[in-house]
Amino acid sequence: MKVMILTAGLGTRLRPHTYSKPKPLVSVAGKPVLAHIIDDLLDLQIDELICVTGYLGDQIERYVRERYTMPMRFLVQQEMRGQADAIYLAKDAEGPMLVVFGDGLVGIDKDRLNAHPDEGVIYCQEVEDPSRFGVAVVKDDQITRLVEKPSTPVSNLAVVGFYYVPEARRLMDAITHMMEHNIQTKGEYYLADALQIMIERGEVFRAETVSMWRDCGTIDALLDTNRYLLANGHSRDGAVENSVIIPPVYLGPGAKVENAVLGPHVSLGAGVVVRNAIISDSIINAGAQIEGAILTGSVIGDKAAVTGAGQELNIGDASTSSIR
Repeated sequence: MKVMILTAGLGTRLRPHTYSKPKPLVSVAGKPVLAHIIDDLLDLQIDELICVTGYLGDQIERYVRERYTMPMRFLVQQEMRGQADAIYLAKDAEGPMLVVFGDGLVGIDKDRLNAHPDEGVIYCQEVEDPSRFGVAVVKDDQITRLVEKPSTPVSNLAVVGFYYVPEARRLMDAITHMMEHNIQTKGEYYLADALQIMIERGEVFRAETVSMWRDCGTIDALLDTNRYLLANGHSRDGAVENSVIIPPVYLGPGAKVENAVLGPHVSLGAGVVVRNAIISDSIINAGAQIEGAILTGSVIGDKAAVTGAGQELNIGDASTSSIR
């Protein structure tokens, strides 16, 4: 099976962290969002991993090549013309393919996917406000219509950015039709429109609900996802000195905690040093140093230095904050 991950977005809502790294490489619960996505799919026997990159895409390619061994390729979306345009960069793809948006985490029943390889699947979750999402209309267990961010409610079944198509060529044919007839929504080529063409041509897609759907596209969403992952098996303890640990927490390799109160819901990246500090509900990225600070609801960038802060703090890589 091919797996395509769309990673070309700018990540403006995660600034300042995305000034120096692409959105999929922002860390949560000890590793980048992209690593969570790929690791969760490894038991599907990936024949080829296709990453569509854009902004700072060289970092994504370097990260993936250093950590994974499956066949892979990286395609660059030069202009942001929509999801379907990004997918079409792999227009030569054939066979079964998963399409995954790279800005969130989704839990699927992989046994059900393996049991019905000839049926398309669009993964969904019920939501209170469907106007923010693409939604699926279902009849007799099959999706009959997809609507992108409806102004009037037609369904509360939101599409979560995770799709399975049994034959990639038919998806590419639908996107070709879109482009030849300039079928766009709000000036972009949306995947939902391509899938709707496939449905109208007789392709069967069933709606599968997900066990977990976590957005990672904003600071608040990232912290919420960090809380969820730490509470659900992604915590990791380490050595501390004269400190109190309130679980769940994640302590990365080489992290040092001295004379501190840590937790709950704190992730420390590799090599982080925390001294004389109180930290809760925060993500402290690799190589950062925190001293004499009280932090909550904070995201601290790689190799940043924080001294004496007593607040929510959101600073990027290699930054310095000193508050006395």
